[in-house]
Amino acid sequence: MTLPTPSGSALSIAPFVFEPTPSSLEGAAFSNTFQAMVGLMVLGLGAWLVILWQQDKFGDPSQLESARTAGWFILGWCLLVWTALQVRKSRTRIDSEGLFQSWIWDKHMPFEQLAYTQLIRVKGLEWLIAPRFYVRTLTGKFAVFYIADPALQSECERLALQLQDFRRM
Repeated sequence: MTLPTPSGSALSIAPFVFEPTPSSLEGAAFSNTFQAMVGLMVLGLGAWLVILWQQDKFGDPSQLESARTAGWFILGWCLLVWTALQVRKSRTRIDSEGLFQSWIWDKHMPFEQLAYTQLIRVKGLEWLIAPRFYVRTLTGKFAVFYIADPALQSECERLALQLQDFRRM
């Protein structure tokens, strides 16, 4: 990025550069405990849906209207299953390109665009509530990356400190 100066010459601003150690580090976005709780919740809600169906709570099973009513509940449960699968397979990576998280919508944030970062966590409950790495760009865009892996958490803390020092200059 270059900015014009009153004398007509260009002023260059160096982008923020971060080198993770090791060069690429990847881990689970959500803890195993949280993943298990989400799975149990989805299974419990599925069992409840089956019980309601068996008790004819959606109406007479021979009527089309009961199938329509139950269909909305089944679609909602399918959405929960899909979200639980995303929680299960979601991974966060930090490499020379920036931060990346596979999720319902994949997230990517290059280092040179970072203006502010903060690791948000509930001390002592990291096993249940995944720490979040909040990042904001120079243009105000923000993203939140879930980071359950302790090695990734420490690397994000190091990134936050380096960025803070870089922005003070």
